[in-house]
Amino acid sequence: MNTFTESALASWQLLVSGDPALWAIVGRSLLVSASACVLACGAGLLAGAWLGTTRFAGRGVLLTLLNTLLALPSVVVGLLIYLLLSNSGPLGFLGWLFSFKAMVLAQAVLVLPVVTALTRQVVEDADRAHGEQLRSLGAASFTRALLLAWDERYALVTVLIAAFGRAVSEVGAVMVVGGNIDGFTRVMTTAIALETSKGDLPLALALGAVLLLVVLVLNLAISLLRGWRERVDGGAVQAAARGALA
Repeated sequence: MNTFTESALASWQLLVSGDPALWAIVGRSLLVSASACVLACGAGLLAGAWLGTTRFAGRGVLLTLLNTLLALPSVVVGLLIYLLLSNSGPLGFLGWLFSFKAMVLAQAVLVLPVVTALTRQVVEDADRAHGEQLRSLGAASFTRALLLAWDERYALVTVLIAAFGRAVSEVGAVMVVGGNIDGFTRVMTTAIALETSKGDLPLALALGAVLLLVVLVLNLAISLLRGWRERVDGGAVQAAARGALA
């Protein structure tokens, strides 16, 4: 057998045997990304909904900056958080560097522009379609933002799923601020990079398979949610048409 076949078989054994080291890394990775998304989504949903319904001077510049942040490299985010949390940085007194909290903060900063930008687009599109009716009823911009966000809640769920996928698959930020410490701050992406460099291909392949499975499940969830939304909307339209013809 060649090296790839041997590594693939060994990685399969790690997966089916319930290797504690492997699944500890997987659990830690999912927990870091989920915690970061909770932090980022709370602020991002509100900010995005507000931007989708509010017009003000400099809005175009702000949106350009926001869209630019979508392509911000994760290592740059890690570097900025590292400088903030280092002993000589303004937040060094927290003692968070090379800890779980530092990784959560880095991923939250990375995900926040994604949630804000996508939410803004969803709510702005809804405002073009229904905003005039809400304005005629006297709804202020923030009230419209909340109402439209709730109306588009199923689309926003896909935004949250996409944000989690962005967080769980990034490597640069958590590598820089977490230090990739075994048993403490090692997550799937950083472990794959380390184990590959060490030549421990079975563990790297096993973690890669789990990461791909997580991404696949996220994309499947988005597809199922969109399909369910289309069926619900189509059923509502058909019911309205039957009522009009009755």
